[in-house]
Amino acid sequence: MAIAAVRRHHDGRLFVDERNAVATPHKRDQQGRGPEPARLERLERAGAELVAALDRGDVSADPLALALYRRDASMIEGSLALVAHPRSREQVVACLRVAARHGLPVVPRGSGTGLSGGATPSGDALVVVTTKLNRVLEVRPEDRLAWVEPGVLNLDLSNQLRPLGLHFAPDPSSQQTSSIGGNVSTNAGGPHCLAYGVTSGHVLAVEVALPDGEVVRLGAEGPEAPGLDLRGLVVGAEGTVGIVTAICVRLTPLAPAVRTLLLDFERVADAADTVAGIIAAGVIPAALELLDRRILEVIEPYAHAGYPTDAAAVLLAEVDGLPGGVAHEAALIERVARSHHVRSVVQARDEQHRARLWKGRKSAAGAVSLIAPHYYLHDTVVPRGKLTELLLRIYEVVERHQLIVVNVFHAGDGNLHPMLLFDRDQPGAFDRVLAASEEIVTACVEAGGVLSGEHGIGLEKRDLMPLLFGTDDLAAQDCTRAAFDPERRMNPAKVLPSGARCGDFAMARGKDQDLATMLEDLPEGSWI
Repeated sequence: MAIAAVRRHHDGRLFVDERNAVATPHKRDQQGRGPEPARLERLERAGAELVAALDRGDVSADPLALALYRRDASMIEGSLALVAHPRSREQVVACLRVAARHGLPVVPRGSGTGLSGGATPSGDALVVVTTKLNRVLEVRPEDRLAWVEPGVLNLDLSNQLRPLGLHFAPDPSSQQTSSIGGNVSTNAGGPHCLAYGVTSGHVLAVEVALPDGEVVRLGAEGPEAPGLDLRGLVVGAEGTVGIVTAICVRLTPLAPAVRTLLLDFERVADAADTVAGIIAAGVIPAALELLDRRILEVIEPYAHAGYPTDAAAVLLAEVDGLPGGVAHEAALIERVARSHHVRSVVQARDEQHRARLWKGRKSAAGAVSLIAPHYYLHDTVVPRGKLTELLLRIYEVVERHQLIVVNVFHAGDGNLHPMLLFDRDQPGAFDRVLAASEEIVTACVEAGGVLSGEHGIGLEKRDLMPLLFGTDDLAAQDCTRAAFDPERRMNPAKVLPSGARCGDFAMARGKDQDLATMLEDLPEGSWI
């Protein structure tokens, strides 16, 4: 299978080159789609079978409908042939079986809030949208777990659980619109994952429809499932092994006491150094977010959160737990901040004040849309001790490429989210963005960081995987994927770069010829 290439239109838009889209059992022409009459007949048959299995209104090949699903929230667009909106596990299975019969690639999609092109389709893809699988199936407070369908929205789940004194801890900034299924796909995080952990720590089990339509349950409701942790493999797999149809989530008690602090600094370096100082002092806040001056200047007129726009940076810190411990940790955070030249420390007076402070943080993406038509958002993670170094490096890179950057990120996790603001219609602007982006990501990896903390790899960072993984590592990842999807029809072209199939690197280097010979001798359709 050839991996589709990400290329650019003449106007700078990124798109998936369909000439290298996922292979099918049918003969293909130079555009990679097969002889046109046979292709159209195949798609018509597939569409008719989908309509028979789902409601007619839940299947579409209409050009307008297809245009809506050509991309997620990233800047990469693709192509597709059919869109299906199943309403049940059985309908998801029907979609997968139709796709298998007709050799169609399948792209799972939730709310479309992904930022790495993970839901961008290519070729004659069937996009399976899970937003109508939106039921909370079961809540068991005594066991602190719930079973939900993938289309349940993150914030809706926590709001429903609040009267029970429980919540779902991962809280991505898009939680008002992002789905639990999407959170599982990318192993999403959020501001409060510093203390509570990302999605994988809050998923006990998953029900998955495999590419051939078989449904399996991985993990267990109890603390430890026997055998391999295949649940953990599905979380963060970005839809490459199947479609998640139900999720057993761990529920977390609401803390009896919460204290939120806003700390402002005259230097970004002092704010970044305070982050490392707080952790070194033995405090793991529930959340620890950093916002720099440029994003403060954008957010405050938009959200009226009470942020000081003359500060070089602010830290939004939150501690929760028992009242005595919360008071002690808040005092310790303030003491550390004062040792790093904090200008002022403001504690939220009540729940309304706290909500306003958080509204500002979670309004960042909406606020920047008022001052720039486009932004490119990053998701690298670096050691906390390198935050100051990397922030200064980001400012230097962006200035050299004549761009504007705003920073708002999960500082406690070292999860950087620099947003490069630009206008794609300006000649050369997107070229500068891409050049600066590659420098930033490379610098973060060289500093001991990783490519993604919560957005996933998708298409955007797929070709940067060799920065972090060796050839054997990439081949091993593909072998694991092939165990679930031997034909690589599930979300093709995502995560792994070209040549990452089992044994490909060894053969390309002229090494391990015994392995290469063994692979050539395997019967067609075999995998290892």
